[in-house]
Amino acid sequence: MMEATFQPLGDQAVVVQFGTAMSLEAYRQVRRVSAMLDRQSLPGMVEYIPAYTTITIFYNPMELYDWYKSFGPADLEQDSCSPYQVCCHLIQDRLDQAVLESEEAGRTVDIPVCYGGELGPDLGEVARLHQLSEQEVIEIHAGGDYLIYMIGFAPGFPYIGGMSERIATPRRKSPRLSIPAGSVGIAGNQTGIYPMETPGGWQIIGRTPLRLFRPEDNPPSLLRAGDRVRFVPISIEEFRCFKEGSS
Repeated sequence: MMEATFQPLGDQAVVVQFGTAMSLEAYRQVRRVSAMLDRQSLPGMVEYIPAYTTITIFYNPMELYDWYKSFGPADLEQDSCSPYQVCCHLIQDRLDQAVLESEEAGRTVDIPVCYGGELGPDLGEVARLHQLSEQEVIEIHAGGDYLIYMIGFAPGFPYIGGMSERIATPRRKSPRLSIPAGSVGIAGNQTGIYPMETPGGWQIIGRTPLRLFRPEDNPPSLLRAGDRVRFVPISIEEFRCFKEGSS
């Protein structure tokens, strides 16, 4: 396992960091520890938030300290450790155990996308910047080997890695005030899908008719960290038929 570093976040959280850049190895460590915490929570833990290279663990200081006073490990000196130090000690113990954890296989989810036109207003700009045709951009985007690294920004918004550098494109200089739900975008070397109507600055190259955020379901997000994604090009007619059939 990669070496982890610890940093306090206020007096009720600790940030556990694996490296400083998005990488497959850092992702695997974050996923492995997340799965471990799902199986066995830390004393006093409120929740954890996984990201590209970090896991932030929030805890109740009083509950953690009460546990420490009653069950504190022998290698921690009584009356001299703060709740943050106790939390770091427990996390390090779990990290040592996590070396033996196997990585859970994610699902593969097909995402139908209608590219270009009114559903993908920035497809032409992406093509122009890279001196490609719009069809070449579509083929490159749909041919990627994609992995969802994290869910964030908005409920159900997947941050997806694995996009070809051939179509990596900076965010728009002027963000849009409203981007429709289902919009598929590019920002740098990432691609993502807007689960709901929201402002945003990603380059929009298409739209999926699938609902990503489903508050009536448990879990409410169609996609999860660890899933593989395949983008499947569809026509505008197929897009409309899908929307009509799901309404």
